[in-house]
Amino acid sequence: MDSYLRLSARTGRFAYGAPRAAAFGSDGRLLYFLRSSGPADPVESLWVLDTADGAERLLADPALLVPDPRELPVLERRLRERIRLWAPGIGSYALTGDGAGAVFALYGRLFQASADGAGPKELPTAGPVFDPRPNADGSRVAYVVQDALYTTPGGRVSPADGARWGVAEFAAAEELGRSRGHWWSPDGVTLLAARVAEGALERRWFADPAHPERAPEDFAYPQAGGPNADVQLWVFGPDGRRVRLAWDAQEFPYVSEAGWECSDEILLTVQDRLQQTVLLLSADPATGQTRELSRTTHPQWVDQLPGTPARLAGGGLLTAADTADGGARGLALDGRPLTGEGVQVRRVAGEHEGALLLEAGTRDPAEQQVLLLDPATGALRPLADGPGVHSVLAAAGALLLTGAGPDGVVRVLRTADGREFTPRDLSEPLPYRVRPRLARVTERGLPTAVVYPRGHVTGRRLPVLLDVYGGPGYQAVAAEPRRWQARQWWADQGFAVVTTDNRGTPHVSPAFTHAMYRGFSDVTLEDQVDALQALALREADLDLGRVGVRGWSYGGYLAAMAVLRRPDVFHAAVAGAAPTDFRHYDTAYTERYLGLPQDHPEVYERDCLIGDAPNLTRPLLLIHGLADDNVHPSHTLRLSRALTDAGRPHQLLTLPGLTHMTPDGANERITTMERAFLLRELTP
Repeated sequence: MDSYLRLSARTGRFAYGAPRAAAFGSDGRLLYFLRSSGPADPVESLWVLDTADGAERLLADPALLVPDPRELPVLERRLRERIRLWAPGIGSYALTGDGAGAVFALYGRLFQASADGAGPKELPTAGPVFDPRPNADGSRVAYVVQDALYTTPGGRVSPADGARWGVAEFAAAEELGRSRGHWWSPDGVTLLAARVAEGALERRWFADPAHPERAPEDFAYPQAGGPNADVQLWVFGPDGRRVRLAWDAQEFPYVSEAGWECSDEILLTVQDRLQQTVLLLSADPATGQTRELSRTTHPQWVDQLPGTPARLAGGGLLTAADTADGGARGLALDGRPLTGEGVQVRRVAGEHEGALLLEAGTRDPAEQQVLLLDPATGALRPLADGPGVHSVLAAAGALLLTGAGPDGVVRVLRTADGREFTPRDLSEPLPYRVRPRLARVTERGLPTAVVYPRGHVTGRRLPVLLDVYGGPGYQAVAAEPRRWQARQWWADQGFAVVTTDNRGTPHVSPAFTHAMYRGFSDVTLEDQVDALQALALREADLDLGRVGVRGWSYGGYLAAMAVLRRPDVFHAAVAGAAPTDFRHYDTAYTERYLGLPQDHPEVYERDCLIGDAPNLTRPLLLIHGLADDNVHPSHTLRLSRALTDAGRPHQLLTLPGLTHMTPDGANERITTMERAFLLRELTP
């Protein structure tokens, strides 16, 4: 393995030692976060920065609490897959309502830590703990053991009725942004809990061929066109009374958000199966009755805008509202538009100084600013708008501003009275200062980037490597420095590395995103080909006679499709963890874009790659982890079988024990094999 890949593997792709998972406590006085001890240490500890004196204090060190770590409980391991978290040690934590302390699970054991400096203490539990949540003052903690909801002190809360309690189902955690399933009331005496019944779902099985002595694992999977989990919400009162929240769950089966507004009101957000209608509901915890507060609709699908729908402090209802022509993603307050053309709202981070705190794009889609929006006038005021991608966390007048720009990542904690602090970042400095050539090409304004080898001499033509994702929900061309490190390394291997965000990807405009409605393949491939040809007119050193493509997940789908359907343009491909037939992918993601397979079989057939197998004439390397519970390995194995049946040579790399993530050096080991394949096929 070369020196860059060794460094990337050792430092967790330059993330170990950086503070993450920050949360404010004690009315903005305290900032909690997770951080390891340095750039080569993956094990995260819990820290707090006290703005009273600017000191950082270590609250919990996993090495001291659990010197001999065990395997994670199955529920914890699967949740980490859903939220793409790989972090030995304390992967997550939850604060008390007053923010004076936190609880966390550590290898199935439950611990409570206090910001006052008292050492963490272990709490008694009924078994290996998952997702602990403290009540307002920390006197009780709710947690899940083997799909049952408990409290300590106390005991089992949920009935033994065969359902899963207190957890988020697969669709919610993987696709809808809700990873939790229980919530304490503000007064700390009542629990809201999800009940998840999965008996109607198909099972997905996994066996590790490297360990034939181990029994296979399985879990319920909501396959496109099939049944979803039956999700209910129940209130558990201190007197043992149970109340079910009532809404039309047949029409609106997805619960994308829930929580207590006050001790007498619960707010929940529900969606119909095709996600064309989103309701914000108010629920009475005493009776379970609900009433509609807001309704957001879209003829294709309602694209999720984090932070909406919501009720503001003054009682107004904030919803997402695209401009009529689909040119801008905006907001409306009680139905009145607040923003217009020129602003692409990406997230509502809260309220600050009487204004709405936004993450939005006002310039090139590759950049993101932090803005304040006056809800009365619509006036915008920038808080962070330099080059790069800026984000914000807010509480009680305090802000944590994070700017990821050309020179790296900078975090500034700004208190309500104007003082500033910087949480220490112990991560490895980025090895490259990458200067991608950004351009918007074709009449569709596709965002693109080209990275050349360092020291490239103009006039030397290079083979092209398309490094892509291309699917919904992820922006590849972004001015965030970490994601360009690997692309610079690939360029230094002798490639001109090209990245394009085709239609269907986020942050250009709603119309741009919705262009993928009722079909992935045609739009994705057309845009990638058109962008490549347009770039070649601007960049004379791109040799379109030697074009390779690599990608993972949807990017793997794009890579395989490229050589199967456009061998005149693409000459070799590496397809990692590719969903080759969306009839076998999950409900919430697939049906949002393609509709139900029984209603639109021609759409699913057009987007399936299995039937293209006889057309393969270019080198293709297929890669898949055999423990992948997001894109099941059967996707790649089915394509490989079809290629074999058609007599089409290809290479297949299956990786026992590897999931959809590639942590702990797996990414770099795979990259070594990709490099050898692509150099062999694309360079003299």
